[in-house]
Amino acid sequence: MSIIDSLKKRRSYYEISKDIPVSEDEIANKVKEITELVPDAFNMKSAKIILAFGEQHDKIWDTIYDTFEGKVPREKIDTFKAGAGTILYFYDEEVVKAMQEKFKTYADNFPVWANQANGMLQLALWSGLREMDLGASLQHYNPVIDENIKAMFDVPAHYKLLAQMPFGAIVSEPDKKEAEDIDKRVKVVK
Repeated sequence: MSIIDSLKKRRSYYEISKDIPVSEDEIANKVKEITELVPDAFNMKSAKIILAFGEQHDKIWDTIYDTFEGKVPREKIDTFKAGAGTILYFYDEEVVKAMQEKFKTYADNFPVWANQANGMLQLALWSGLREMDLGASLQHYNPVIDENIKAMFDVPAHYKLLAQMPFGAIVSEPDKKEAEDIDKRVKVVK
């Protein structure tokens, strides 16, 4: 599959289930492989992942619901919990600080670069999951959930939670995406 085909298939899937067409081990191996391949400025390896399946996945979404004390509808949380797993995306602030100290000229850029690397990883994993016939969406319940998620998985305090990606078998396809006038966003100069 070409990268364009992969990106076309990658969408936000909100109707997912636990009945996945591949094994958890295959997913874990793909997550590890993609995480290793995605670049990071100065090769700092700032991105950190927690991949949760089964009860641990369910526990994430129950904890998110409880943390918001019902302010987020249970029905919405249950659409994410209906999936087979969740990827939690972090970056390691200690790694970033060490790079800031080592390369003072670029100090202000390292947090930005860590976020950029994490964004590339999120897109790569999202597309990689879709290539495995899995649907996913990217959620942002952080920073409200940070402390509870860190406590749940004994995550170091210096890991900054950036996003949550529930995934699972595709129950239904999202609505067709409307084509945009891309020339409003892309300027070609020669």
